[in-house]
Amino acid sequence: MHKAERLFQLVTLLRGRRLAITAKQLADILEVSERTIYRDIQALMVSGVPIEGEAGIGYLLPNHFELPPLMFSVDELMALMLGSKMVKAWSDKTLAKSATSAIEKIEAIIPEHLQQTNTLPFLVPDFHINQNHSHLSAIVREAVQNHLVLNIHYIDAKNDESQREIEPLGLVYWGGKWTVIAFCLLRQGYREFRIDRITNIESTSIHFEINDNKNIDHYIALVSNP
Repeated sequence: MHKAERLFQLVTLLRGRRLAITAKQLADILEVSERTIYRDIQALMVSGVPIEGEAGIGYLLPNHFELPPLMFSVDELMALMLGSKMVKAWSDKTLAKSATSAIEKIEAIIPEHLQQTNTLPFLVPDFHINQNHSHLSAIVREAVQNHLVLNIHYIDAKNDESQREIEPLGLVYWGGKWTVIAFCLLRQGYREFRIDRITNIESTSIHFEINDNKNIDHYIALVSNP
């Protein structure tokens, strides 16, 4: 965990507590040493964060404390919350967990007069999401991030099944479906593969390179200017 993220989490843990939390408890939660917690608290106090308490007893932040860098308008908060809820509902479990954490962080630090935007007038249902598709998209996302070739069994719109080796370049959500944008080694060109039409998937250890003529931006440029 980077120091900036740790400091952010530290402020979130301290803010608005009725009872002080000890350095040891903070160290256990953040999985660092007590010495690191003491250094981080000192750094926050020097920067003007009004932390109350002392070593051996515990620390807390007053309820009125707000983080000044996060000054969002109502529309900006609605966009952040709605986007996070979409990721939580429509992506794989790892991203959903991160989206949940992001929502909690936003809710923990926004000013009181904007609290009403926590309950957005938008519903993002997840009951229609196939959990197997979520599992497949997680494998694809990891392969995209690490530039790893995938072996897939795919059924196309004509109900024809084929086996492909693909170099996944990105995941796109359109038309209510997740689609893999990839370079197909069989066809030697860009192809689109819908997640819900992949019947089997296997990640390999084969690494592929991104270049000027094989990347997601190049694909978008080609389809935008046929």
